[in-house]
Amino acid sequence: MALPFELRLGWRYTRAGRATRRNGFISFISGVSMLGIGLGVAALIIVLSVMNGFQKEVRDRMLGVVSHIEIFAPDGAALPDVARTLAEVRANPAVMGAAPFIATQALLARGDDMKGTIVRGIDPAREPEVTELSANLKDAALQRLVAGEFGLVLGAELARSLGVHSGDKLTLVAPSGQVTPAGVVPRLKQMTVVGTFDSGHYEYDSGLVLMHVDDAARLFRLEGPSGVRVRLQNLHQARTVAAELTTTLSGNLLVRDWTRQNRSWFAAVQLEKRMMFIILTLIVAVAAFNLVSTLVMTVTDKRADIAILRTLGASPASIMAIFVVQGAMVGVIGTLAGLALGLGVAFNIDVIVPAMERLLGASFLPRDIYLISRMPSDPQQADILPIALISLGLAFVATLYPSWRASRVNPAEALRYE
Repeated sequence: MALPFELRLGWRYTRAGRATRRNGFISFISGVSMLGIGLGVAALIIVLSVMNGFQKEVRDRMLGVVSHIEIFAPDGAALPDVARTLAEVRANPAVMGAAPFIATQALLARGDDMKGTIVRGIDPAREPEVTELSANLKDAALQRLVAGEFGLVLGAELARSLGVHSGDKLTLVAPSGQVTPAGVVPRLKQMTVVGTFDSGHYEYDSGLVLMHVDDAARLFRLEGPSGVRVRLQNLHQARTVAAELTTTLSGNLLVRDWTRQNRSWFAAVQLEKRMMFIILTLIVAVAAFNLVSTLVMTVTDKRADIAILRTLGASPASIMAIFVVQGAMVGVIGTLAGLALGLGVAFNIDVIVPAMERLLGASFLPRDIYLISRMPSDPQQADILPIALISLGLAFVATLYPSWRASRVNPAEALRYE
C-alpha cells in the first residue's frame, strides 16, 4: 500500500540537503534540532534516574533501621495487651512480621562526655522480623543483648564520638528522676557496650541505642513494651495498611507509617525532583522550538514547490500536513535517539562512572563525605513515558505555525519571479 504523498514528501524534505547549499544548511539545522531534542531527553532521563536511585538508596538504608509501621500507646505508656495487639497485627495478610519495642530518650555519659540519644528496647529474637538491622550488626551483637545484663548496642558514629568499644562501660541517665528525702535524684545505671551497628544513615548511627526490651522496661519503669513495630510485604502499601490497622486494632492506639515519620525529607526530595524536571524540560523546549526557524526557512525555500503543488490540486490542509510531517519526523527521531542514549547511560551508569573516575583520576562520590561510594540509578516508567510524550508534544506544537504559514502561500505570487 502506497504511503500518502504528504508523508512521503515530508520525509523527503526531512532528509533533503544535498541538492543545493541552502538545502544543505536547512538539513544541518534540522540535524541540530534533532541533536538538541535527543540530548535534552537523555539528560532528563539520566538525571531523574540518578535522583530516583539516590532516593531509593537512602530510603532502603533508613528502612534498615525504621520499621514500615509503628503502633504505640498514647503518652509513651505501656501497651495494655501486647499479645492481643501482636495477634491482631499479624492477622492482616499484608504483614510480614511484628515485634514489641520501647522507645524513649536518655543521656549516655562517659567521663565528661555526655550525649543525648534515642533508646530503643527490642526483642533480639524478633527484631529480624521487622528490620534488616541485624544484617548490619557486627559480630552478632544482637544475640548479646540478654535480659538482665544491661547491654547496649550503639550506632557507629555515637560510639566513635564517645570513644567506646565493645566491653566498655557507659552510664545511662534516665529522663525521670527518683524522689528521695534529699530531693529528686537522677536515675543512673551503668551499662556495657556489647556491639555497634552501621546503617549508613548518619541520623541513626549518631543517635540510636539498642537494648533488651525487658531491661528498658525496668530502667524506665514501664509495665511492658510501649509499642509494636510492623514490617510489610510491600513497603509502598504502608499508608493503606496503617489505615486498616487503625480501624481493626483494639484499644486507643496510635498508628504511624514510615512515610509520615520522614515526611519533610520525602517532600523535599519530591520538590527537588519536580523542579529538576521543569528546568531540564526547558532544554527540550528550546531544541523543539528550533524547529520553528528550520521550518520557516524550509517554507521560504520551497515556495515554488508549494505553488506547483497548489496548482496541481493540493489543498492547503495537504500542504500543512507535509510540513507537520517534516517537523514531527525531527521530533520523533530526536526523541527516540534521546531515549536510547538516556536509557543506555541510566542502566549502565555503574560501569560508566567508574570508567570516567579512572580516566580523570577523580572520585565523584568520596566515601568519607557521602553515604555511598557508587552512583545509583533507578529508571522508572513513570518518569520516562511523560518525558517522551512532552518531547513529542513540544515538537508537534513547534510545527503548527510554519505549517500554517506554508498553507497560506499564494501560488501566483510564489511563481511570479520563477
